[in-house]
Amino acid sequence: MTRDTDVVVIGMGVGGEHVAERLAAEGVGVVGVEAELVGGECPYWACIPSKMMIRAGNLLAEARRIPGMAGRSEVEPDWRPVADRIRDEATDDWNDQVAVDRFTGKGGTFLRGRARLAGPGRVEVDGEEFTARRGVVLATGSRPSIPPVPGLDRVPYWTNRDAVSAKEPPASLLVLGGGAIGLELAQAFARFGSWVTVVEALDRLLPAEEPETGALLAEVLGADGITVRTGAKADGVRHDGDVFRLSVDAGDELTADRLLVATGRRPVLADLGLETVGLDPGARAVAVDGQLRAGDRLWAVGDLTGRGLFTHVAMYQAEIAVRDILGTPGPDADYRALPRVTFTDPEVGSVGLSERAAREQGLHVRTGTAEIPSATRGWIHKAGNEGLVKLVEDADRGVLVGATSVGPVGGEVMYGLAVAVQAEVPVERLRHMIYAYPTFHRAVEEALRRWH
Repeated sequence: MTRDTDVVVIGMGVGGEHVAERLAAEGVGVVGVEAELVGGECPYWACIPSKMMIRAGNLLAEARRIPGMAGRSEVEPDWRPVADRIRDEATDDWNDQVAVDRFTGKGGTFLRGRARLAGPGRVEVDGEEFTARRGVVLATGSRPSIPPVPGLDRVPYWTNRDAVSAKEPPASLLVLGGGAIGLELAQAFARFGSWVTVVEALDRLLPAEEPETGALLAEVLGADGITVRTGAKADGVRHDGDVFRLSVDAGDELTADRLLVATGRRPVLADLGLETVGLDPGARAVAVDGQLRAGDRLWAVGDLTGRGLFTHVAMYQAEIAVRDILGTPGPDADYRALPRVTFTDPEVGSVGLSERAAREQGLHVRTGTAEIPSATRGWIHKAGNEGLVKLVEDADRGVLVGATSVGPVGGEVMYGLAVAVQAEVPVERLRHMIYAYPTFHRAVEEALRRWH
């Protein structure tokens, strides 16, 4: 049996959900297919619940900073409100009925199942076939990337899903991976009393960001009681029923009650039927053009495009794809000012190119760096004031191509820098702006004076 519709959306995470809802609201016939929960990783196991954990941990940290600044304090951590809030407020106990109803209420048709392409404009869902007159949108997201550590496939390790749904913090935790996910969760659990060790194979934390950022975070996390091991290769893991034993650097053994694997994420393309439309199911990502077209009547949005595994990228791409499907002219996707935020304390906000990436592109680079504590707001803030601002300039054109803002509100400070990168505001114009006093973002002015 074959059913006709206008558009089939395969995967109803944030990107696919946005496409499906927008098209349905415009009167387009849409079938949305999702094997798990509508909304995807972000609202149930990632962005939203993890930030609730982080917010709670930051409150504990702030309370512990009171002595010497505002009096005395005693803090007794309690995980129960965190777990309750994640269950009741963020995830509806991991139930997506509200999201399903929102989509069907706009006129869409929802199917719970696994879909795969069966040819141009054709989709199979658990034995049922659909013909999509306007086309198909792929939005299947990504999965945790599990490293080939001997023994890892035989132990009950955690991923981010297990961590955010935990009923209580572990007494001790090994975190394999020093990227954004690993560091955010490591710090949150540490502030609730877990003994945490972070193991990163590369030579610094947040290896995709500026090296100054990784060095600063290593110091801050160390002050939180977290053991940081960089340049450490995990070469084996065992679990005896109670304790995980992680072998590092051929002999050094680390132990903990739980092991969190946070070594990144990757698109999974093998089961999508890409070969039926002439695409490579073994590719690292689905190649798309500026309008998110992956082929004839085929679009792809979100993580599987390889343009950054972020909710905001998926939403941005989804809107472009919707425009194109509806035949509305609009600009191509532009990633030059792609923003990234790691919600540690201090927050790490960055946009555009790092210094290394800019040099690898052959640009004539100048940089300027200023420390947040040296700025007046940082001095006033005192406890918890660690941070920096780093600017990366294409010196030949005189414009910023990248920037990093680390500090108590690093993600918010980064917004102004993102505007400068996106709009290609001349550095000379930035240098002669008025920067409000006393603010964290005033460190941008100082960084502009420290070019080298």
